[in-house]
This record gives sequence, C-alpha cells and structure tokens, in this order.
Amino acid sequence: MTTEYVRLEVRRTLRDTGFALTSIGIPVMMYLLFTNLGGQDGAAWKATAMVGMAAYGALGAALSVGTGVAEDKSSGWLRQLRITPMTPRQVVTGRALTGSVVVLPAIVAVLLAGGLLNGVRLAPWQWAAVAGVLWLGSFPFALLGIGNGYRLTAQTTGVVNVACNLGLAVLGGLWFPVELFPDWLRSLSSYTPTNRFAELGVSVSGGHVPGTAALLVLAAWAALFGGYAAISYRRSARTA
Repeated sequence: MTTEYVRLEVRRTLRDTGFALTSIGIPVMMYLLFTNLGGQDGAAWKATAMVGMAAYGALGAALSVGTGVAEDKSSGWLRQLRITPMTPRQVVTGRALTGSVVVLPAIVAVLLAGGLLNGVRLAPWQWAAVAGVLWLGSFPFALLGIGNGYRLTAQTTGVVNVACNLGLAVLGGLWFPVELFPDWLRSLSSYTPTNRFAELGVSVSGGHVPGTAALLVLAAWAALFGGYAAISYRRSARTA
C-alpha cells in the first residue's frame, strides 16, 4: 500500500509545472550564471559549484513535498488517508520517499549542465556516485518539508519552506564557498544539514569517501526532522 501511495504522489508532483520551473529550471540557470560570470571559470570551481547547485535543487524539490501536504490537508485528502489501513508512520514515510524520488530530476539536470555545458569531467562511477549520495542525502529535507506541511496552512507552508530553502542554502554554503564566511559563521555552517549534504557530493566528486562527521550530522538532522514530521502528522489528525 505504501508503494502505491508513493507512485501516486510522485506522478502528481512531477506533473506540476511550477515544480519543474522552481526545482529544476532555477538551479540550472543559477549554476550557469554563477560559473560563467565574473571570471569564475576554473574547472575545480565549476565542479564544486555543480555539486552545490545540484544539492540546492534537491533541497527545494524535497521541501516542496511539504507544500503538497498542506494543500492536501486543506482539500480533505489527508482525512481520506486516515480511514485507510495506512498507519501514521507509513503515511509520513510514503511522503518522505516521494520527496526522495522527485529530487532526482533536479539533481540530474544540474549534473547534465555541468558535464555538457560547463565541461566538468568526472569518471563514470563518480557521476553515478554524486547523484546517488545527493539523492540519499536529501531525505532529511523531505521530512522537514512534510513536518511544515502537516503543521501549517498551505499558504504559510509555502512561505516557511521558501525561508528554509534560502536560509539553509546560504548558511550551508550551497551558493557561496564557506571559505568566504567569517570564522564564526564557518563553524556554524559545519553543523547545518545542507553543508554536510553538499560535502557528500564534493567528497565523491573529488574521489574521496564521505567523512564520518558528515554522515553523523545528517543522521542526527534526519532523526530530528523525522520526529517533527511524525508529531506534526499526529497533531493535524487531532485538529482536522
């Protein structure tokens, strides 16, 4: 039942034109602008920026699942789900898995722009590994978006998710290298999920195994966001 639910939600999300524009088109456009203006044309910079923008696209796509949740809540779809045999954990897990699937187009689009338009060169296994770690690493952000969707109204969820998207992207170093940050901000950035998320892809693109610290920080945030999503779902069930 969870598998069929995920299939349904994935089809609904990918048919949304707004999703394609904001989660796929904008990250690709920003990547090409950032790497081809102002003399920033080094191969290493283009590869690192490619990973950062692919992570940014995945972040936005994952969070957007929460906006869909809020809209479903207002339309009565969530009430219908509660009378099915699906448990709250299955519903939340299904939505999170949906988020993990719909991030793939955003990731692949930026990687294609890097390889085909910016001349980024990686070994075949590295391309696959970068896409894979970014795909898996996006799971915590889907949980965050889902938690917002269950807890907030549709309009408020959209605003909060945009704020989370921009704030986490900038603070995590997805737009600008953290080396440009002041020391205190650089230290803070290392504890953000987005910084460690991008670190997974950067490590693999450089031929290295992701560090244990990055995996532990992401796991901690996944547990936190997962608990938030589950609590928000139960709260929405009591207030619906």
